[in-house]
Amino acid sequence: MKKRIAILGSTGSIGTQALEVVKAHTDLFLVEVLTAYDNFDLLIRQAVEFKPNAVVIGNDEHYQKVREALDPLNIHVYAGSDAIQQIVEMESIDLVLMAIVGFKGLNPTINALNNRKPLAMANKESLVIAGDIVASTALKTGTPIIPVDSEHSAIFQCLMGELNNPVEKVMLTASGGPFRGYTKEALTKVTAKESLAHPNWKMGDKVSVDSATLINKGLEAIEAKWLFGLQPSQIEVIIHPQSIVHSLVYFTDSSVKAQLSIPDMRLPIQFALSYPNRLGNNLPSLDLLQISALTFEQPDIEIFRNLALAFEAMKKGGNTPCILNAANETAVDAFLHDRIGFVNIPEVIEKCIEQIPFIEKSGMEDYVETDNITRIKANEFIKTIR
Repeated sequence: MKKRIAILGSTGSIGTQALEVVKAHTDLFLVEVLTAYDNFDLLIRQAVEFKPNAVVIGNDEHYQKVREALDPLNIHVYAGSDAIQQIVEMESIDLVLMAIVGFKGLNPTINALNNRKPLAMANKESLVIAGDIVASTALKTGTPIIPVDSEHSAIFQCLMGELNNPVEKVMLTASGGPFRGYTKEALTKVTAKESLAHPNWKMGDKVSVDSATLINKGLEAIEAKWLFGLQPSQIEVIIHPQSIVHSLVYFTDSSVKAQLSIPDMRLPIQFALSYPNRLGNNLPSLDLLQISALTFEQPDIEIFRNLALAFEAMKKGGNTPCILNAANETAVDAFLHDRIGFVNIPEVIEKCIEQIPFIEKSGMEDYVETDNITRIKANEFIKTIR
């Protein structure tokens, strides 16, 4: 039987690479559902090629175009954010790949878990915003979450076969992004276009900027806390420019395990889709003889303040990571549209954390309200920046 997959966010970087994996293994995988929010042209092309049972376009203004294009193929077409959330309830889905970026992925994530759909998780924001709810829902329903981020996939793979062996700490590796080694003065002059030129990885715009500010690694640290049941003191970040070692796990017997591979997101995506099996592919294997060196260095949290803010938010807990995420999403969007500078992103985040009311024990309504308030406050701050 082929594994029937719902790809939520199929037109983004993770979604398109997941479809490459499916195309390379058509004997094992079947696309059951595709969803996108605005990119209806690409969604239509994907649906024509992969012929899913259903597609959802989040922006209902595009519904008619998508429906008319796919009607001859007898593909069910739905529209709206509620439809994206509800589509995961289809009985025919064996696995949900959560590739939606940002807060929009939270409700579909919770609904997939409540409907006991195994989750290949590429939406780190859901765990950042409401990690306690996501983790407890997965535990309550007995639904597995298989990480897709290369760093968390690496940790997941390092922990396979370790059963209850105690972990001392995990170390997430970061490339350092396109501005590694820059001074504060140099960062005041960088552009959005320069921020998108990641040295190693193919990623979407928002994630590329997050990588450049290093907040991506901070968000991943919060994600690791919930995925693996860790304390903040057990999570560290180290700069590894080659992006060959994807993460390390330190055990209490002084042993260290690491997962290495070429920097290609199709590898962790394929692992998540095929877990617990490993599949062959046509990607190049890692050749250590061709690598001149593997180097490591401490991140500069004075210059890249976002990383420090993320760790502070993780330690404080409550709704603070939710504030961090909403402020960052708003600030990054403003930076991509030339409304603020690169160095203003942490300023917006820090002001929001200082001024948004702290809630120690939050429910879903609290997280939604916190997200809304933070975005309003962040936009107010952005308007004052010249």
